[in-house]
Amino acid sequence: MTKIDRLSALMSRFKLLVTPCDLTAANFLILGDIAGHIPAEIRFAPGGAVVQSGGPAETILLSARVEWGGSENPLLAALPPAIRHPVGQDPEMQALAQLLVTEKLVSRCGSASVLNRLGEVLIVRLMRAQIEAGAMQRGLLGGLADARLSRAIVAIHDRPGHPWRVDTLAEEAGLSISRFAELFREAVGETPLAYLRKWRLILARQDIERGERVQRVANRYAYGSTEALSRAISSAYGISPLKIRKAAQPSANA
Repeated sequence: MTKIDRLSALMSRFKLLVTPCDLTAANFLILGDIAGHIPAEIRFAPGGAVVQSGGPAETILLSARVEWGGSENPLLAALPPAIRHPVGQDPEMQALAQLLVTEKLVSRCGSASVLNRLGEVLIVRLMRAQIEAGAMQRGLLGGLADARLSRAIVAIHDRPGHPWRVDTLAEEAGLSISRFAELFREAVGETPLAYLRKWRLILARQDIERGERVQRVANRYAYGSTEALSRAISSAYGISPLKIRKAAQPSANA
């Protein structure tokens, strides 16, 4: 059986920005070993809160601010408020962390882009570690950790405009309708169709912010009409699609 990619469709929708900063504003730290030279631990506060260091004995090799779609990104929302991940026994993650530290120190041409790319890879590795360790008891990553549910969740992410129903999603998962609905709610914390609606709204808002016509977006994500999408967006975000587009493109409306 082909192994499915549980993260790529999600990741492609949210721009990652890693910006080195002072410790007082950082939500991402790379800490050194006892000697203070080799990365030993990564700390990340997905919700954006400032990461606290453990005290003066710790050596901070890199402090940065990671922005990745904020509360709209279901990946970040699914992670625990604070992650502490030792990398001493993971040579690949340790090497990535060292590359980030070195790139910050040398400040060569294109460093900002390199930091973003390395930061994205490192955070993906963090998420994989959370999934594989079964650290997520409830939420999106908890659902993705289940091999059966992940097939349905990835189908939603990859084909948001498909006219999904609970029975067709259950078929993707290889489960009965009742068992699928039960497991999905237990793992993700909401019903399959509620998650589908939320994902479609996130994508629709992004497309509208880029200036796309509401009718085209409505058709893309299986809304019956422009009015149906407008009602859904207004209910979810408290603002109409036209106002969302206008607010996102001030130069075009100046």
